[in-house]
Amino acid sequence: MDLVINFLSYLGVGLVLLLVGLWLMELTTKNKEFTLIAQGNKAAAYVLGGRLVGLAVVLWSAIANSVSLVDVAIWGGIAILAQIIVFLLAELLTPKFNITASIDDNNESVGLFLFFLSLSIGIVIAGCLTY
Repeated sequence: MDLVINFLSYLGVGLVLLLVGLWLMELTTKNKEFTLIAQGNKAAAYVLGGRLVGLAVVLWSAIANSVSLVDVAIWGGIAILAQIIVFLLAELLTPKFNITASIDDNNESVGLFLFFLSLSIGIVIAGCLTY
């Protein structure tokens, strides 16, 4: 029974962190991906999907390497902030195109680039969370 409670506890914390991270990412970016997706914007779906996958990879690492639920919450929160900061830096480091405008214009190439960027960032951050 303890294993089931332990599993459900980590699952619950992980899902809450995933939702909080997704919400914070939506708050801190200029695009409103959920609105754009509702309008059929595929580029926004790629970006949001990439953020979700990248964040899930980070949270997986936090959960797999944690010693307690508090440890998961702390490192999960740090990882969420790191992912947001690195993603915001991407806007500054892509002078050839404006990320926000490209997503608003449904530029699927930029959306896919950001999907893979988010996944890559998540993998690097996940690697940093190992002991």
